[in-house]
Amino acid sequence: MRHLSWDRIISVLVILPSALAIGVFVYGFIAWSGWVSLSNWDGLRPDLSWAGFVNYARLFANPRFQIDIRNTIVFTISFLTACIVLGLGLAILLDQGVRGENVFRSLFLFPMAISFIVTGVTWRWLLAPGDPATGRLTGINVLLSGLNLPLSQWYTDPTVLYIHPTTELGQFLTRIGLGFLATPNFGIPVAMFSIVIAATWQMSGYVMAMYLAGLRGIPEELREAARVDGAGEWQVYRYIIFPLLRPITLSVVIILGHISLKIFDLVAAMSKKGPGFATDVPAYFMFETTFQGDHYAQGASIAIFLLISVSLLVIPYLIYSTRREAEL
Repeated sequence: MRHLSWDRIISVLVILPSALAIGVFVYGFIAWSGWVSLSNWDGLRPDLSWAGFVNYARLFANPRFQIDIRNTIVFTISFLTACIVLGLGLAILLDQGVRGENVFRSLFLFPMAISFIVTGVTWRWLLAPGDPATGRLTGINVLLSGLNLPLSQWYTDPTVLYIHPTTELGQFLTRIGLGFLATPNFGIPVAMFSIVIAATWQMSGYVMAMYLAGLRGIPEELREAARVDGAGEWQVYRYIIFPLLRPITLSVVIILGHISLKIFDLVAAMSKKGPGFATDVPAYFMFETTFQGDHYAQGASIAIFLLISVSLLVIPYLIYSTRREAEL
């Protein structure tokens, strides 16, 4: 018994420094940010007097923050869709046993070896529109011009696709009290798709690797049994392979969704806020508010909003995973 107790003491002592570090530098700083977000700290001099939820009310009433939420939703949906479709397609192709699979797999995974900062700088060069009016084109626009294809302003495009209030749908939304949806603040910014292209280029290889591992884990006997029963190749994928890949898809959605909600470095390196906040995101808004504007309470409220957004995505997944492991 004494030997077991001593082993337990040693185990606790080994874990204790990490537990204390996490408690102070993670949960302690989260609590501190939460307290600051409820204070009147606005300037370099700390003011931790109680303000309540005034900063949050001011935040959600801020048109820039409304645009940031719109941009985050557009980026998340487009980013997840593009990565899942492209990653799954590449995984299916590699699963066919193509020649040089190792080379292709390495090429697709290579972008994961670099940071979003490097990706942002590289794609900023590639998608720099140049000056179409004078014919001084740069980046991909040079290729588009050579192929006689329409040119794009990429991340400098101020266009926002939205429901115009004069249309039938816009008038209907106004009648039912949802007229605020028929405004540019709730539209689709064209410039954001440049950020989606860069992010998809970096993360689609990771999604491919996850799906490829899932495909290789499906017994070949299941596929052969379905083919013997008369199922075509599409039916094999639809009724056998795709359902078995649902846990992989869920993991991909959680991981990429977590990345998209707190994206900062790619946007900062590539386009910053963009024209008319077309590529602005909450994390970049928080950076400017806190470290350039010295509005610490307001910046902390944005940080807590991001934390809650990520928690709403990750915590249910952790609960689901824990329950599933317990059932197994």
